[in-house]
Amino acid sequence: MAGSTAIKDTRSEARIFTSRLLLCLFVVLVMVGVLVARMINLQVIQHADLSTKSDDNRIHLQSLPPTRGLIYDTRGNLLAENKPSYTLMLVKERVGNLEQTLANLREILPISDEQVEAYRKSARQSRPFESVPLKYRLQEDEIARIAVNEHRLPGVEVEAQLVRFYPNGDHFAHSVGYVGSINERELAGLDPDAYSGTRSIGKIGVEKFYEIQLLGKAGFQEVETDARGRVQRVISRRDPEPGSDITLYLDAELQKVAIEALKGRRGAVVALDTRTGGVLVMASAPAYDPNLFVTGIASRDYSLLRDNEDRPLYNRASLGEYPPASTIKPMVALAGLDTGITNPSYTIFDPGWYQLPGEERLYRNWKREGHGVVDLERAVMYSNDTYFYELALKLGIDNMHQYLSGFGLGRRIGRDISEERPGLMPSRDWKRGARGRPWYPGETLITGIGQGYMLATPLQLAASTAVIANRGKWIRPQLLKMASPMFELPAKPELVDVELKKPEYWDFAIEAMRKVVHHPRGTAHYRIGRNIDYQMAGKTGTAQIVGIKQDEKYDAEKLAERNRDHALFVGFAPLDDPQIAIAVVIENGGSGSGTAAPIARKVLDAYLLPRIQAGLAGAGAAQ
Repeated sequence: MAGSTAIKDTRSEARIFTSRLLLCLFVVLVMVGVLVARMINLQVIQHADLSTKSDDNRIHLQSLPPTRGLIYDTRGNLLAENKPSYTLMLVKERVGNLEQTLANLREILPISDEQVEAYRKSARQSRPFESVPLKYRLQEDEIARIAVNEHRLPGVEVEAQLVRFYPNGDHFAHSVGYVGSINERELAGLDPDAYSGTRSIGKIGVEKFYEIQLLGKAGFQEVETDARGRVQRVISRRDPEPGSDITLYLDAELQKVAIEALKGRRGAVVALDTRTGGVLVMASAPAYDPNLFVTGIASRDYSLLRDNEDRPLYNRASLGEYPPASTIKPMVALAGLDTGITNPSYTIFDPGWYQLPGEERLYRNWKREGHGVVDLERAVMYSNDTYFYELALKLGIDNMHQYLSGFGLGRRIGRDISEERPGLMPSRDWKRGARGRPWYPGETLITGIGQGYMLATPLQLAASTAVIANRGKWIRPQLLKMASPMFELPAKPELVDVELKKPEYWDFAIEAMRKVVHHPRGTAHYRIGRNIDYQMAGKTGTAQIVGIKQDEKYDAEKLAERNRDHALFVGFAPLDDPQIAIAVVIENGGSGSGTAAPIARKVLDAYLLPRIQAGLAGAGAAQ
């Protein structure tokens, strides 16, 4: 019928709807299949690999540095301890933009370019997710400013750490030494596991020699972190093993006496226990505060120390090499007696000089008018040069080299003293090799009074004096007294005891040294031998360091201070039961009797008088 409306085709619409529904269902099923396949791949096929990677991102191994062992003196006083300190740490993997973080930190804290550079070096050497120090010894207000700005400082932490501290300041800088940051050269030779998490190492002295024992063993812990790297829980832990505590023979009270006696001078004092070889005093002046080096010394501060003409960084006690001067005369006398070249009754007439046959040069005695008739005992007591010129010539350099080397001259003698020089005990072979020239008789003469090429350290002089006190028995000087737990010292060849043909030669030498101090005409009597409560043996020495003309008289006032003679003294006490041997060297100090001997007396008094008084008190109580 025209104008009528077409009837709706429901079947066609149903087919269209059904086809579209099936298409959508197919797409959904394909997508679900892809998801299921992906899930199977992740959960089954790649499960082991992805689980490991997940743990690597979530679980971290953190190093736990050991606590460094403590160092005590012989009385139990702390010489090196560990003090808690707050340190600003950065974890580079969490920081993100390092430059921005550093800029933010510098807005709230004073951080130097040196500290930033030190951090960069340490960060290059660190393990992943290992915190690296940027600034040590934070103050309370600095910690508060960091806490307030925590939202701006990702990967920045404040950790409480133990930092090495030396409570005696500069008193033991050269003997105990100090620890400092591990540098790249040191790192290349270290066991990375042993030093995991540890950022300091012994640099000199006891801290360096006993580094392995003081260090301890590192530990570790496995920790679980969140997406921002914050620790959520500790999964497992192996505690670090602390380093060994060690006790030294050094006596802090005695060291203080020596340091105060040296105040304002350049020099060294070494005192040894004659029975054990223990180093009771090892003082070098001037010195420095080792605490400056522990967390990194500023370039300006180091330059001031390095460029100081008084050389405070230099350990004069074991590295300083000086002409021993007349302190060797007892040893030369023993050589003369043992070889039969001289005897106690042999005398010479001293006009104030000695002259080699056929030569015009006069070898002067320190007393220009001479001492007149002198035997061997008086030669030691007066420190007569003329007698020893003749004795040295008769002995010859070969005999002197043999005997004086036996007393430790020209040799490294310390058992656990790493910074030690051997000095020089010259010989014909040495001069031929070092100078390419023969040995001359005049050189033998001046060697006989401890001048010329001969050099000795204060440590050697104290040790050789201890050998005389022990009548030839050698005991190597040693700093370590005990450790917990105890460990074996590195093996070193034993020094051969000095054996003389007749024991009475020791008696002679010791008696002559006693008279140096106690006889009214002994060179040390006026300054230290009067009003003394114990008997001691000693020998003064004055070492000339600049030459003067043949007929010119030495006048210290006309010389620059640094060109004046060195002052020396060696001795031991008590005479009948030697307990302590000492050597004092004062650079440009002038007279050994006037400058060095009084310092030795102060140290000996501080050591012996309390023991003498305690003995008397004990005897009174017993009665």
